[in-house]
Amino acid sequence: MTFLAARTAPVPREGKGAMAIIGVPFDGTSTFRRGSRHGPAAIRWASQSIETYSPVLRRALEDVELFDAGDVDVAGAGVDGMRSAADAHLAALPSHAVPAVLGGEHTVTFPIVERLHRLYSDLAVLQLDAHTDLRDEYEGLAVSHATVMRRVADLVGSQSVVQIGTRAGTAGEFETARSLRFSSSALNMPAEIWSWLEQRPVYVTLDIDLIDPSDAPGTGNPEPEGIAARELLSFIRKLGGLRIVGFDVVEVSPPYDPSGRTAVLAATIVREAILVISARPL
Repeated sequence: MTFLAARTAPVPREGKGAMAIIGVPFDGTSTFRRGSRHGPAAIRWASQSIETYSPVLRRALEDVELFDAGDVDVAGAGVDGMRSAADAHLAALPSHAVPAVLGGEHTVTFPIVERLHRLYSDLAVLQLDAHTDLRDEYEGLAVSHATVMRRVADLVGSQSVVQIGTRAGTAGEFETARSLRFSSSALNMPAEIWSWLEQRPVYVTLDIDLIDPSDAPGTGNPEPEGIAARELLSFIRKLGGLRIVGFDVVEVSPPYDPSGRTAVLAATIVREAILVISARPL
């Protein structure tokens, strides 16, 4: 099953970029509640329940060169295997394709950022997340869902990371967050931070636990006092002002939401993100 109106292969259009859906069904380092490996399939399934047209943005997916590049093969893989497989999957995409990644746990963000950083040395990373994910190691692993943003900051530089919506982490993680360009529990940022982001290529990583569990219960580590779905969607629709070169939605865990509403919300987020990103030439 593909994501909504996506083709299964790109149709090149001169002068325009493509959006490539990629699933990474990996949850090998998840703690507390595993299940996010089922996220890509659930989001694709849930996308069949929404329209291709966004009445707010007044655009439809039919206006976009959108294709579904399938899932990265991570069966039986550990973190290193997942990273290698994800990198190879990305390498096979057309050069003009912008990856739209469906997780999987948050660790899947790291190989995507690794590849994009090789293409864009001034890459900025915008993290929308309930958790700081800034531990230096967790349960003996240097790269895991709890350390992923620490590794991202090590790679691109702490001053190239902006995190918003964070409301959970250790005291040490919040101390580390002070070294980032910006970190806040609110879903907004000062004008000077937005202006800084406008001047460089940006990767956006969105952990679904950013959203309050009342709107998105299907995640491995839900956190109370989260962002409302309406507020997040409004924020996503403003991202067209940035030069986004890739994004992900991670940590959707279908076993913990029999209603399916978390996956439906994730699919809606992906649709809106695709429409705003594709409207701006790279």
